Amino acid sequence: MTDDLATRHPDAPRAVDPALARRNTAVIWVLIVAAFVVILNETVMGVAIPHLMEDLAITAVAAQWLTTAFLLTMSVVIPITGFLLRRFHTRPIFLTAMSLFVAGTLIAALAPGFEVLLLARVVQACGTAIMLPLLITTVMQLEPPETRGRRMGSISVVIAVAPAIGPTMSGLILSVLPWRFMFVFVLPIAAAVLALGWRLMRNVTEPTDAPIDVLSVILSALGFGGLVFGLSRIGEAGGDGVPATTVAALAVGAVALGLFVWRQIVLQRIDDALLDLRTFRVPTFAVSIVMFAILMMSLFGMIILLPLFMQGVLGLSVLQSGLLLLPGGLLMGLCAPGIGRAVDRIGPRPLLIPGAALVAGVLWTLAFTMSPATPWWALLACHVVLSAGLALMFTPLFAASLGSLPPHLYAYGSATVSTVQQVSGAAGTALFVSTMAAVAASRTATGVDELAAQSAGIRAAYLIAAILASGAVVAAFFIQRPVDAPGPGHAAH
Repeated sequence: MTDDLATRHPDAPRAVDPALARRNTAVIWVLIVAAFVVILNETVMGVAIPHLMEDLAITAVAAQWLTTAFLLTMSVVIPITGFLLRRFHTRPIFLTAMSLFVAGTLIAALAPGFEVLLLARVVQACGTAIMLPLLITTVMQLEPPETRGRRMGSISVVIAVAPAIGPTMSGLILSVLPWRFMFVFVLPIAAAVLALGWRLMRNVTEPTDAPIDVLSVILSALGFGGLVFGLSRIGEAGGDGVPATTVAALAVGAVALGLFVWRQIVLQRIDDALLDLRTFRVPTFAVSIVMFAILMMSLFGMIILLPLFMQGVLGLSVLQSGLLLLPGGLLMGLCAPGIGRAVDRIGPRPLLIPGAALVAGVLWTLAFTMSPATPWWALLACHVVLSAGLALMFTPLFAASLGSLPPHLYAYGSATVSTVQQVSGAAGTALFVSTMAAVAASRTATGVDELAAQSAGIRAAYLIAAILASGAVVAAFFIQRPVDAPGPGHAAH
């Protein structure tokens, strides 16, 4: 064993050795930077679809697979990370994940055609899927309860800002360069992070001889993969009806997920579950997962619907709409450290309640006011306020959900949170885009102007988002401060 046991077991006395503290800080920051890079990459593809269709001579459905395959791979790999984080050391897991991401990015930059580019996206997704659970689990194992909020604030920067910057970065690159440069730009950054990790990453956990249940892996792949695939296809179809293959995928996913849950309940009795579901016996974690689902659906609704409205109704360019979304993303990043410190001092609930109220308020406003006459500055203001509300929610939810778990369930909890984020993102995309398309089509059929019809469709989608967000306001009252966290008024040092 190469590491101090005090850093591996959160119940043990915390090490005060400055060298050990510096090592732990270096490890966490390497993981934060790596997670930012891989999540930034996750959102750059959306605005590039028209360019790819033209350059690669492919249909819109084929081009959409570059996003669908990425989400599908993520949903299959993430549930397995709980086992990986228990079975292997931190350093080899990080190097493997980052190497996969760098390899996928290189393949994408050099891809001669659609098929190779699709393969590259799958390889990228394998690395991306491991990184965020690795980061969250490592923070929970190394960071003492009194400063976890501050660290979770740093993670919130990754979760919130990277998706906001991604489309803006894509718009800037695609306005002057071919689509390959999206990957050419990311490649040296990713390679530098890999080199930094090779130098600074250390093993900070003690692996256990955890077995892997092959049947659970298969059921997980069919369950989460089927749901994400089906939901993504609904989003692609919009209001054009649901194909039989999509219904079949959702049915297979639902049945397989049910069998997966049953299998985990059986295996967790002997501590052999692939994804231990005893995390849901902790009320704060269970409520937090519901709020995470609503939060991610709201975030994806913001990322997807606002650009569609800006470009399709207001006539703004891809670059202009991306720039309008940038201030909100930057605000979330600037607020995250302060919110993290506030979580350490006063707990999650005083932040979650106003945050959820802001998100719901903005969504209700958008649901009733969006029209072709809406000025761009009003959308900018709504997006900034919505981003502030999301910022008030991300960090407290991370700290409350995982902080409420016993240490041996940290890896499973982080894998569950990441899985819910992916499935919720796919569900939000499917729900909002299909609602928008269906309502717009019905309005157009009655003779309504096309721009007015599209506005009505987007308002209907935001109405659903507002109803969901209102549920999050209620759920926020049930979030408790983790029992090992410092009391109110504690000042983290």
